[in-house]
Amino acid sequence: MIDQLLNTANKIIVGKEQQIKLSLTCLIANGHLLIEDLPGMGKTTLAQVMARLFGLTYNRVQFTSDLLPADIIGVSVYKQIENIFEFKPGPVFSQLILADEINRATPKTQSALLEAMEEQQVTTDGETHPLPHPFFVIATQNPQTQLGTFPLPESQLDRFLMRIHLGYPDPLAERELMTGQDRRVMVQNLQPIVSVNDLLALQSQVSKVFISDAVIDYIQQLVKFTRESKDFSSGLSPRGALAMLHSAKAWALVHKRDHVLPEDVQAIVPAVVEHRVRGAADHTGHGGESMTEKMLATVDVLGK
Repeated sequence: MIDQLLNTANKIIVGKEQQIKLSLTCLIANGHLLIEDLPGMGKTTLAQVMARLFGLTYNRVQFTSDLLPADIIGVSVYKQIENIFEFKPGPVFSQLILADEINRATPKTQSALLEAMEEQQVTTDGETHPLPHPFFVIATQNPQTQLGTFPLPESQLDRFLMRIHLGYPDPLAERELMTGQDRRVMVQNLQPIVSVNDLLALQSQVSKVFISDAVIDYIQQLVKFTRESKDFSSGLSPRGALAMLHSAKAWALVHKRDHVLPEDVQAIVPAVVEHRVRGAADHTGHGGESMTEKMLATVDVLGK
C-alpha cells in the first residue's frame, strides 16, 4: 500500500522522492507539514496529491495580509427567528487544510491555527468545536527575503512536525514536466488509493514500532548536544525530542520495518530539527541546516 502511494505520487511530482517520503511520514506520524520554497515549485500540487490519494476532505486557504482569523475558523451568525447564534464552520474544518503562503498573513491570523494544530479543536465565543479526524495541516511559506512576509514565531514553527524544501527539479525531471501531461489534469484524475480508515490504522501502527534503548540513547545525545553546545542559541525542547522519536518510528514504518535504526533518526533529523534550532550567532533563523549537519557529524551513534 505504501509502495503504491509513493509510486503514484512520484509520477506527478517528479524528482522529489525524498520529499514525498517525508510528507507521507509526517502524515502517518499524525503531525503537520511546513513547506518553504519559492512560488511555483509544486507545493500546492503536493498537498492536493496527498488529499486525493487518501480520500481526505480538502480546503485551501490563501493567506494574505487582510485575512482575518474568522475567515479560517468560522463565525457565529445570528438567526433572528430562533433568537440564537449559529456557528458556521470555516475552511479549517477539513481533514487536510492547505494554508497557502502562511507567512503573508499577520501574526494574529497565523495564530488562529495554533489551537487547531495542537489540540485538533477550535474555540470561539466560549464554545469548543472538534475538528475532523484525521486532521493534517500543510502550510507553504515563501522565503522571508520576499516582500510582504511576516516571519512565523518560534512557537508556531514548533507546531510543525517537519519542514521540507522542494527546490528546483533536475534537468530530466523538468523536461518531463515540460513535455508530459498537465499536472493539474493528472491531479484531478487521481483516485484514492488508501481509505481514511486505512490511514488511521497506519497512524495507530506508529506507536507499535519498536525502538531500542540504544536508539533512544542516540536521540537523547542529539538533543543534549543542542542544549549544551555554545553554537546553539537554545536547545531542543521535550516536544522536539518527541518529534524525533515519532518521526523515526513513522519513517521505519514507511520502509516496512517494525523497528527503528539509527539511520532512521538521521534521515528525519533535518526535516524535524532545522526549523527548531538556531545558531548562537545566527540572527536570521536560516542557519538550521548547518546546525543539524554539525549535530549528526559530532554525536557518535554508539554514544562514545
